[in-house]
Amino acid sequence: MAPIPGSGLAKGLAVTLRTMTRKTVTEQYPDALPELPPRTRGVIGLFEENCTVCMLCARECPDWCIYIDSHKETVPPAAPGGRERSRNVLDRFAIDFALCMYCGICIEVCPFDALFWSPEFEYAETDIRDLTHERDKLREWMWTVPAPPALDPGAEEPKEIAAARKTAEKLAASQAAPEQPQGGGS
Repeated sequence: MAPIPGSGLAKGLAVTLRTMTRKTVTEQYPDALPELPPRTRGVIGLFEENCTVCMLCARECPDWCIYIDSHKETVPPAAPGGRERSRNVLDRFAIDFALCMYCGICIEVCPFDALFWSPEFEYAETDIRDLTHERDKLREWMWTVPAPPALDPGAEEPKEIAAARKTAEKLAASQAAPEQPQGGGS
């Protein structure tokens, strides 16, 4: 069967008339802030205390937008007669958000949980050089990182918590048991 001439035009006009009568859903952004999902990828925050300068994040970054500088310091022995140790001290940690593609690889590979997603997205700058955030600015983003979601009530207890609980129970049991004399009598 041959299509009726002009039927495509009529269908297009019908769609236009139908959408003209509906209410718009446009949000006026600066006046009304959007409601974002809780784990939105906005900007990366640095929890500097957890960073051991292992450089995994910088090595795995496909854009090479993470800059890390460090130096080694000697730490005195923990116990008398021990040997001195050396540890890395973070001098500079910066992320160039003009280069970053927000893939999250740096956050995934960090073994010490030093990098987190913050839902903040309003950090536009008039100069592209200002999009390189140093560690002080990255630390400020940590205040906006949401708490991790609660565990599923039906999930099994994490092995770290179970091990800590067992150790605490053993310690409490050993302190509660009365001291028994060592060795036997004659």
